[in-house]
Amino acid sequence: MISLKGLSAFPITPSNRDGRVDAGALRALLDPLIAAKVDSVGLLGSTGSYPYFSRDERRRAVQAATALADGNTPILVGIGALRTDDAVRLAQDARDAGATAGLLAAVSYTPLTDDEVFEHFQTVARESGLPICIYDNPGTTHFQFTPALIGRLSLVEGIVAVKSPALDASTVAGHLRELRAVVPDGVALGYSADWNCTEALLAGGDTWYSVLAGIFPKVCVDIVRAATSGDAARARELNARLQPIWDLFRTYSSLRVVYALANLRGVSTAEPPRPILPLPADAQRRVKETLAAMEID
Repeated sequence: MISLKGLSAFPITPSNRDGRVDAGALRALLDPLIAAKVDSVGLLGSTGSYPYFSRDERRRAVQAATALADGNTPILVGIGALRTDDAVRLAQDARDAGATAGLLAAVSYTPLTDDEVFEHFQTVARESGLPICIYDNPGTTHFQFTPALIGRLSLVEGIVAVKSPALDASTVAGHLRELRAVVPDGVALGYSADWNCTEALLAGGDTWYSVLAGIFPKVCVDIVRAATSGDAARARELNARLQPIWDLFRTYSSLRVVYALANLRGVSTAEPPRPILPLPADAQRRVKETLAAMEID
């Protein structure tokens, strides 16, 4: 079974105003992630703006990433789409390009029922042959996976992991216990919402799906290694140093902030896909001042 554990780093997908992926800039973003030995790269996640790209551009991004990783770093690819048949084709494209697994959200316009989501995931897993990570992202999709639905889906052949939002550090341990009780051994249970993920790891979560690791991988690798080795004090100390960035993420959204960070670092000059706008000047200044005041690499 595919194992998606440890640190999964989620970079932006740099592109021009017409939605053309800048493969060179993408490689420049991915190089330091691979060099830092992240456990996987989460390509075309929400930070990677997957819904804003055409099938062809998604395929180009995956091909660039898998060629660079050369089989040494697992590539987890966002394959979410409104239609089941489109998600199947995106998963097949990712599989054919050498992706390790697909990250599948319950993307919807019409609100979906649990049975509809089950059938959607089962069909994509069966018809694509690509291992699937369940992406629970209710803030975007407005669909929330219950432990019962995750337990049901975890028995589907090809579903290997779950990515849940750690929206409250105080509740993540209880949520993790609920999921552990309903999924088979081997299904990796991980969390996003960077500012709460250190506590999620210390509670026994398998994976940190990290936005910040997509631009600053080293400190995130250090947190994961400390947490998984049982050094809670070190993990919390490193996490506390990142509090100014967590404050920026919560204030302006991690997507907008990480674009600003990428530009400040000189790694990319891309803007978010429209209609999302770059941060206004005052927020850009705050990001720049925060970065200058921190020791982070």
